[in-house]
Amino acid sequence: MNAKPHFVSVFLIFSLLFLSSSTSVSAQEVEDEREFDYLDNSGKGPMHWGDLKKEWAACKHGDLQSPIDMSSHRVMIINKSGDLKRRYKPCDALVKNRGHDISIKWPDCDAGSIEVNGTEYSLQQAHWHSPSEHTINGRRYAMELHMVHQSKDPNLKNNIAVVGLLYRFGAPDAFLSKLMSNITSMADSLLEREVGVINPNTIKMGGKKYYRYMGSLTVPPCSEGVIWTMNKKIRTVSRDQVRALRIAVHDYAEANARPVQPLNHRQIKLYGPN
Repeated sequence: MNAKPHFVSVFLIFSLLFLSSSTSVSAQEVEDEREFDYLDNSGKGPMHWGDLKKEWAACKHGDLQSPIDMSSHRVMIINKSGDLKRRYKPCDALVKNRGHDISIKWPDCDAGSIEVNGTEYSLQQAHWHSPSEHTINGRRYAMELHMVHQSKDPNLKNNIAVVGLLYRFGAPDAFLSKLMSNITSMADSLLEREVGVINPNTIKMGGKKYYRYMGSLTVPPCSEGVIWTMNKKIRTVSRDQVRALRIAVHDYAEANARPVQPLNHRQIKLYGPN
């Protein structure tokens, strides 16, 4: 007599677990390098991402895709302080070779957060693209760093916030210098390695001006609703550091940067002090 209610309860619990799992997965970047790449003639490059899986349809049909070009004539200037409310703290980290990029993660402790429009977003990971994905007035830079944050509120529509930093060739980047021995020793190998306590505050930003717009993840599934904050100050990185990042990953591409996407009448705001 009780078999049917028990079955219904189990089914409902399973359904809720499946839906919550699907929601969290769709918001995350794909880490399996075999599923996509950056090559033009492989059939798995950026032009084909939206055709490879139905879950990646936004890569082809989305209206709020990233990266974009931040041209001067498109920008609305906001005369207010450009200071980001960053509250990072030292935390145990690991470096991972994801095949298409190198990332640093803080998986088992609280590495701090940023505050955007009154909402707190916890730091999850950071990774590098070369050359840069975003451009300013059509100019592409040597490298781009993405610091990916996520809100703890599962019901928040825009629950991912990314802080982006652009780099030109010049003096070595101090943060990357601390990780170089681990990165170079992971060349051509999909693995992760504990690197001890890393303080995200050592990722220097500088400057008090930043661009902000609504966009997407720049890799599959290209999920939209991502709040992008791009620091206007261009920092420096050495050619050897960029080369080491590219050699370490083994997708056989000279670059791991998605092409610039249409703006589609989106508003880009440039925040800065008076």
